[in-house]
Amino acid sequence: MHSAALTLLILLPLAGALLLVFSKDDRVTRWLALAFTASGFLATLLISYMAVSHESPEGRWLLYVELPWIERYGVRFSLGMDGISMLLVLLTSFLFMLSVAVSWRVVREKVALFHAMLLLMEAGVLGVFLATDLFLFYLFWEVMLVPMFFLIGIWGHGRRIYSAVKFFIYTVTGSLLMLLAIIGLYVIHGRQTGVYTFALDALSKTPLDPATGMWLFAAFMLGFAVKVPVFPLHNWLPDAHTDAPTAGSVILAGLLLKTGAYGMIRFAFPLFPVAAKACLPVMFAAGIIGIFYASLIAFAQTDMKRLVAYSSISHLGLVVLGIAVWNDASLAGSVLQMVNHGVTTGALFIMVGMMDERMHTRDINAYGGLWSKAPVMSSFFLLFILSSLGLPGLNNFVGELLIFVGLFRGHPIVAGAALAGIVFTLAYLLRLAQKVLFGPSVNSGEFNDVSLRELSILVPLAALVLAIGLYPAMLLRPLDAPVKGLVSAYYKAAGPGGVAR
Repeated sequence: MHSAALTLLILLPLAGALLLVFSKDDRVTRWLALAFTASGFLATLLISYMAVSHESPEGRWLLYVELPWIERYGVRFSLGMDGISMLLVLLTSFLFMLSVAVSWRVVREKVALFHAMLLLMEAGVLGVFLATDLFLFYLFWEVMLVPMFFLIGIWGHGRRIYSAVKFFIYTVTGSLLMLLAIIGLYVIHGRQTGVYTFALDALSKTPLDPATGMWLFAAFMLGFAVKVPVFPLHNWLPDAHTDAPTAGSVILAGLLLKTGAYGMIRFAFPLFPVAAKACLPVMFAAGIIGIFYASLIAFAQTDMKRLVAYSSISHLGLVVLGIAVWNDASLAGSVLQMVNHGVTTGALFIMVGMMDERMHTRDINAYGGLWSKAPVMSSFFLLFILSSLGLPGLNNFVGELLIFVGLFRGHPIVAGAALAGIVFTLAYLLRLAQKVLFGPSVNSGEFNDVSLRELSILVPLAALVLAIGLYPAMLLRPLDAPVKGLVSAYYKAAGPGGVAR
């Protein structure tokens, strides 16, 4: 059952992508894509419920499968789901389902190919969050990049080719460095033990001298840092977001950026704890500079999509700080904040897309007084803005609070600096709300309020914002065991002083 369950999650969107390539009717294509993504989401809910309801015999994994694949080179098809990957898999299937709904009326060219690319990317993202074999992880990592390149390049706007190529060059460069590190670790482990394997658990026990560990850690971290993105490797993100279709922006912000942070948690820190501990000041500097820099740049933006893109860099800078500190509170807060950011920022990109459909512009100065014209849409937009700035009672507040609790425990100066950066976050988000929703109306033309289709997209997102904010225990409970396990293993391997294994 475990084997079939985890494999099904990846095979379902792959089968959908293959089927949709041959679809000729656009209307049928859309319904088929919605059926596949909705089925995937329901399957994820059911599998997650089964996983948390039954005690797993596999130790730290709620569900686990390992099958022979390329045995000659130590490659196995191994997937594992713990509380961390479970939440991100749920977020993945949920956002892809909404992305199909968001694209219902917007995408009118090459409809079958567009939805096939979406489903192929879903399979890649799910594989990244489930793979426990480094070869398999890298395969899925590359699979998810190709569809995003085409989504931006074919269905994007403005300088879409430039943005697609820029995205691809940045991410593939980081990926190649990570591949070199994976091969290096594989060879070192094989020479030491006589067993050549890509298994995460085995490679995490490989003795490394400090210099080798530092080089391998740096290569892994560059690959992940580009994807987050961490300052100063963020340059590709604003352009990619600005020129991507709405669904592309939702997936990019909600999921692809999270694969970088997830890679740090699942692979970089557990494989190289000594090097990770030595690089703590660098991660602190990158996180804090990212928060301030992105917030200041966001405040100067007039394009709403570009503003939300820079806000992602700022919010994920805080997530990086939480990962760097690596204690129970900060790590749980970072994972929770990854989910929160996916929900809230995904919702903001969806709403900007809805406004752009009506006004054919994303310029903040072209709006104003929207509350009087479309009160329902304005209410949702205000809710997601308040969530993004961390209002108590909404989802982002809980994640940020846990990260700051973890930061203040051992690094109060860093925590104070990060807290000061949050003030800048308040400034650009409140400016966005004031410019778009309130004040005098700039455009006297008609502006339709949300339709039933749009309501069916926004209501689940708003419900999640409120549910996580009011009852975060439903997400924190599954995180308890894997977070404690990761923290314990990290300090056992690195030691208080960062002694080499």
